[in-house]
Amino acid sequence: MAEAGLPDVGTHKSATCQGSFASIVGMTTANELAAVDRAKIKDIVCDILEIEPDELTDTSLFKEEHDADSMAAIEILSQLERAFGADIDQADLPRMVHLDGIVAVVAEALAARSADGN
Repeated sequence: MAEAGLPDVGTHKSATCQGSFASIVGMTTANELAAVDRAKIKDIVCDILEIEPDELTDTSLFKEEHDADSMAAIEILSQLERAFGADIDQADLPRMVHLDGIVAVVAEALAARSADGN
């Protein structure tokens, strides 16, 4: 993502971003994750991009439609790791261009975590 336009995203914190992995133990598919924690993911993204939830659709593109930059992408990844207690590989960032993409990446990270027995 291009470096443009957003303020220092490292200082944005949302009370909804403080979730725990316990609420989603056993959830491994994007659909199961969506049923439980899609709203939490959306809150994290909206907080970092400084947009209202009704501005973010499942497929709206972060860079093109919401002026996200690479720092915002890294902050989203970091907040998701903390909120869900899972490791997300930075190699997955190119897939995390919209809400549906993030939900799929988080579901895969949680499935990998469960498979590792953590």
